[in-house]
Amino acid sequence: MRRADLRPGQTSRAGARHAVARIGLAHRVTTLTEEITALDRQVTPIVAKAAPRTTALFGVGPDVAAQLLTTAGDNPDRLHSEAALAHLCGAAPIPASSGRVRRHRLHRGGDRGANHALHTIALCRMRYDPRTRAYVHRRITEGLSKQEILRCLKRYIVRDVYTALRADFAALAP
Repeated sequence: MRRADLRPGQTSRAGARHAVARIGLAHRVTTLTEEITALDRQVTPIVAKAAPRTTALFGVGPDVAAQLLTTAGDNPDRLHSEAALAHLCGAAPIPASSGRVRRHRLHRGGDRGANHALHTIALCRMRYDPRTRAYVHRRITEGLSKQEILRCLKRYIVRDVYTALRADFAALAP
């Protein structure tokens, strides 16, 4: 008899072990959820105070802003341009052309957490921002793939994030 066939009401050792494992897993999920909620309550005001302009951007929540602050905050002097931030976040376009086909891909280096933050912002904007939805529709009619559109959106988002981060860092400087 397999464990998947057993139900918690069955009276076998395997059924009992399965029920105990499910209860233990449920308890662990509940504990971790409470811990995440407590940490979110601590991080949200800190990020809102440190980066008000960044958190005001469309699609940027406290965890995304915290990741961007962490990436850029190690050494804000290296962010001399938005291209430098794009390179640091792994959102810099790299030529990947072949023959007559001209295309670009994203730089695979950089901070993967920051790239994930940009990806989260892009997905949020693609779903809820009317201007971004119109942009995506226009680029699809031009023949671009979703992957290429996402690459372009990430680069555009870096421009917004760079401006906001520089303003936030300037406000934090003594």
